[in-house]
Amino acid sequence: MSTVEKLNRKKIGLETKLPIKVVQFGEGNFLRAFVDYAFQELNKKANFNAGVAVVQPIDRGLVSMLNDQDGLYTLFMKGIKNGQETQEHELITNLVKSIDPYKSFKDYLELSKEEELEFIISNTTEAGIAYVESDTMGMQPPSSFPAKLTVLLYERFKYFNGDASKGLTIIPCELINHNSETLKEIILKYIDLWNLENDFKSWLLDHSTFHSTLVDRIVPGYPKDEIEDYNKQLDYKDNLIVSSETFFLWVIQGDDKLKQKLPFDKTDLNVLIVDNMQPYRTRKVKILNGAHTAMVPFCLLSGKETVKESVDDSFTGKFIKDTVFNEIVPTLDMDKEELRQFGEDVFDRFRNPFVKHMLSSIALNSISKFKVRVLPSLLDYIKINHKLPIHLMFSFASLIRFYKGTWNGNALPINDDADIVNTFKEAWALNDYQKTADAILSNTSFWGEDLTQIKNFSEAIVAALKEIDENGTEVGFSNFSKQF
Repeated sequence: MSTVEKLNRKKIGLETKLPIKVVQFGEGNFLRAFVDYAFQELNKKANFNAGVAVVQPIDRGLVSMLNDQDGLYTLFMKGIKNGQETQEHELITNLVKSIDPYKSFKDYLELSKEEELEFIISNTTEAGIAYVESDTMGMQPPSSFPAKLTVLLYERFKYFNGDASKGLTIIPCELINHNSETLKEIILKYIDLWNLENDFKSWLLDHSTFHSTLVDRIVPGYPKDEIEDYNKQLDYKDNLIVSSETFFLWVIQGDDKLKQKLPFDKTDLNVLIVDNMQPYRTRKVKILNGAHTAMVPFCLLSGKETVKESVDDSFTGKFIKDTVFNEIVPTLDMDKEELRQFGEDVFDRFRNPFVKHMLSSIALNSISKFKVRVLPSLLDYIKINHKLPIHLMFSFASLIRFYKGTWNGNALPINDDADIVNTFKEAWALNDYQKTADAILSNTSFWGEDLTQIKNFSEAIVAALKEIDENGTEVGFSNFSKQF
């Protein structure tokens, strides 16, 4: 195919379309690099024979571009595997229909009649799973994703006369905890709000299943700055190239029936169908997100700019690794070898030369992030070991020092709620390390408890703050670690 020719099914001999087994709410980069890739792997390795119908969940999106390329696009995957750089790309071919319900509501409703439809997948952002009381059955379409889905489910119930075999498996991928439970609760609210019959509610509850998920893959998306290099690798023109890291993890809460419905065990993908996904969520939050949050102030004060630069450096890299493997991992109640491997995978991802992850971009809302992602590990370590974790304590002190706002005469990239920033400003204006530390550590709105009540906690933070200011992070941490 000439490089100037547009990507379409006729040109590549793919005019026979797969039956629609999946209706997917969302057409953005993440779903295309994650879920659609996963179902394509099922088609290849398990003869799954599943086509995906994409629904644009809001009134602006990529459906017209997808239709312009017959649902085809190229996924480039780049990263580190076992310490080695790896790059590969694949043409994704399983998107067989793309619908904008704001322009073609009738076509949207027709999806409910698909005989082989089994799965509903979604990623409508964290704000997408929301209850909008003003949504009605008569709207074409209702505004919220749960309302749109309720309409589709009701149409299917009516069309198949409540056939038990036509219930669906609903798997939301939005990044909120208990995503399926939240979605199900809102759908039931709409059933009540719209006075839909009890038979429909029973059909939904008895014959459809809802499965919460954890998804994990970094997807930078369309590689705008390097698009010429990407296009040179193709013999067709693709306006919907999407790039991702190679790492892939999908944890789905489900039983043996779901494992039979989704035979991912026949693929090489890291898809885990488990009775309880919460330990996996805790693992990700504490190790991956926790490491990110713990490293940001400390590494910025150490003169670093990116995650890769931070983990590659002999001092900051060792500090982050010791924080994760010596102080965070031991607090998790999971298989230690599994945790170690997950941690090693995380550091491979941090070293990915194809992803430029700026520390300043991770600094957003660092106080609330520290409370959720790092503080539980710190407090659990104290409970288990009856002593303070020196790396996490020094990281905490770095966070407090970071929120002073300047370092070596330069402004630091603080990006947080104005009230939080002002609280730190007032605390630092006390001009006394002990008073500053006590004012911050006793703020229960930040941490959920008064941390000055923990033995030696305040003293350690004060010592670390003094060391950071007087000696910098490297010498300061060395001195601090000898004291505690």
